[in-house]
Amino acid sequence: MKTKFFLQFALMIAAALLALTAFSYGQAGTDVKKAADDTGKATDTAAKKTGHATKTAAVKTGKATGTVAKGTGKATKTAAKDTGKATEKGAEKTGDATKTAAKDTGKGVKKGAEKTADAVK
Repeated sequence: MKTKFFLQFALMIAAALLALTAFSYGQAGTDVKKAADDTGKATDTAAKKTGHATKTAAVKTGKATGTVAKGTGKATKTAAKDTGKATEKGAEKTGDATKTAAKDTGKGVKKGAEKTADAVK
């Protein structure tokens, strides 16, 4: 009788341990699934925030590039106008200097010719 009772008691303990083990594994599986879900949600949130920040940065970079391009275009146009004016003034001064040099050369040639004519006489 003691053996039958001991055997029944041992089977009950084994069944209880087996049930406890199954429950523990089930609970661990639930915990792992919950952690995976939490990680997935956090990853999704981070990806959305990163995407939004990247889009915002791209828009701001585009606007800044457009502003810089406009400023560069205006500066180039102004520089071209200034260069044209300076070139025109330089050309006028060169023309004046050439005209004066030609007159001076003409006077010098005339005087030289007169002296040569006087010397030949």
